[in-house]
Amino acid sequence: MISDESKVRFAAEVAKYPADQKQSAVMACLAIAQQELGYVSEETEREVAQYLGMPVMAVHEVTTFYNMYNQKPVGKYKLNVCTNLPCQLREGVSTLQYLEKKLGISMGQTTPDGMFTLQQSECLGACADSPVLLVNDRSMCSFMSPEKLDQMVDGLRAAGSK
Repeated sequence: MISDESKVRFAAEVAKYPADQKQSAVMACLAIAQQELGYVSEETEREVAQYLGMPVMAVHEVTTFYNMYNQKPVGKYKLNVCTNLPCQLREGVSTLQYLEKKLGISMGQTTPDGMFTLQQSECLGACADSPVLLVNDRSMCSFMSPEKLDQMVDGLRAAGSK
């Protein structure tokens, strides 16, 4: 399931660690697999575990601990809205609710067109910029007013339909 090209990238990550500590590359290998496959399935966890010589459960523990790993297919744009206490105090929950209404889905769901998946997130480390969200685990969006949310969603929808 994981391509030879990805396994070459695995090897480059493993090479960063002493030979007896190749398991230290588990997070990087999971990220590479997810980039290729879109999410980390149980089969992917088994392949990564075998490649790194570690128990499948240890890989699964990493996959389930960090919300950057998708355990099922997600939309083209994954939106993680911070709802931790400091963000709750600065409209984090209402931001999540606004997006639920705008997208017509509940937290944890994907829009019928496969464009957006909406998730709740614990601290994104940008409390002073709240409300914040992370797009595809890479792009932080700060001070997200309803107007900015509309612009972001409409812009992503337009870019994604091309």
